[in-house]
Amino acid sequence: MSEQGREPSARRRLADERARAAARGRRQRALLVVLGAVALAAVVVAAVVVLVSRNGGDESAIGDYKGALAPATRQQDGSVAMAKPGVNAPVLDVWEDFQCPACKAMEERLGGTMKQLAAEGKLKVVYRPFQLFQQDPLMSNSRRAANAAACMPADHWIKYHDRLYAEQPEEGKKGFLPQDLIQWAADLGVTDPSFAACVNGEQKMDTVDQASAQAGKAGVDSTPYLALNGRKVGGDVLGSPDELKKAVAKATGSAPAPGSTRPGGTAAGRQ
Repeated sequence: MSEQGREPSARRRLADERARAAARGRRQRALLVVLGAVALAAVVVAAVVVLVSRNGGDESAIGDYKGALAPATRQQDGSVAMAKPGVNAPVLDVWEDFQCPACKAMEERLGGTMKQLAAEGKLKVVYRPFQLFQQDPLMSNSRRAANAAACMPADHWIKYHDRLYAEQPEEGKKGFLPQDLIQWAADLGVTDPSFAACVNGEQKMDTVDQASAQAGKAGVDSTPYLALNGRKVGGDVLGSPDELKKAVAKATGSAPAPGSTRPGGTAAGRQ
């Protein structure tokens, strides 16, 4: 074949190779775009997962109950009752200290069940925060948290109660600082200056001291301490939502002791 005959063929091969190279380049760019989109989607999904895990839908919530709450009302002795209107029994008294790790664990384990039973009209829950610890910094942490809880309006009390547990400081460290207690309330929509004044001025310490004295009269010797119709519940109930439901069902129809927990009556060690 002459040189002239080979030249057009060489040009066609070169053109074909260039076309194939261009096609490969387009495929590679398309693949990079797809991989980039997948990577971006993975980042977005991961970010959403992290956000959900951090917020949990409601960063103040403790436990797994996400339904509506029964109304909460402040009682004369400073305690807070959660119950549907007209429900007066059975009564579950919850003696607790916001600084107590065991109380936090109990709330995470049983708090949702308490809320559910109250919302279903099967139980009246009476929260009785008090000061258990006697040495600082635990004692001061406990008192500041209990004071803030006593300052909190009843309509926001349950969520604030849960937020306090969510923010529980480590044992041995100073926590529940006034500025934080006020900010956590603001996160729930409580921005009235009277609340901040109540926290900063520790205006409800008399209520805290009264609750602590009442706990002693009721035989409360440790926390968490639950009393159903005035009688201390056992460890099986403290450890199991199902056992709590059974105990409440069994107590339904029986009359609660006067004042729900009988001071000096059938509480700890007197069953």
